[in-house]
Amino acid sequence: MGIKSFIGKRAKPDKSTSEQIIVSDYMTTNLIVFSPDQSVLEVINTLIKQKISGGPVVNENYELVGIISEGDCIKQISESRYYNQPMGNVSVEKQMIKNVETIDGNMNVFDAAEKFLNSKRRRFPIVEDGKLVGQISQKDILKAAIQLKGHSW
Repeated sequence: MGIKSFIGKRAKPDKSTSEQIIVSDYMTTNLIVFSPDQSVLEVINTLIKQKISGGPVVNENYELVGIISEGDCIKQISESRYYNQPMGNVSVEKQMIKNVETIDGNMNVFDAAEKFLNSKRRRFPIVEDGKLVGQISQKDILKAAIQLKGHSW
């Protein structure tokens, strides 16, 4: 009598399913945004109230011009203390990151996850025709994974 294996036939991964799971399906579109002329103190208050760690900075045409994060605000607090200057008038434009890396809304969620791993970023804005249309965060990728659990990997 031979030994029988109780492992069932393994399904082949359905590549077509994973290719259709795109960033725009999981991105946040109801964004809290900042303007370049806002004060860093206003940003700090918003970050605390809204329980977020940062957000996109847009101009009057809703074009992405930067990103500001908790770290950028902390840097400003440290500089203000070092130079013994009040923070009241320091604008977002002076502390925001201007060279912002974006993600294409049509990118596969799994490719976006890889991009997060390689970049060490917490969020990526999504821009279409020069305008900010959404943002994908690491948490959004996790939500996608939970919803898909096992369907595509």
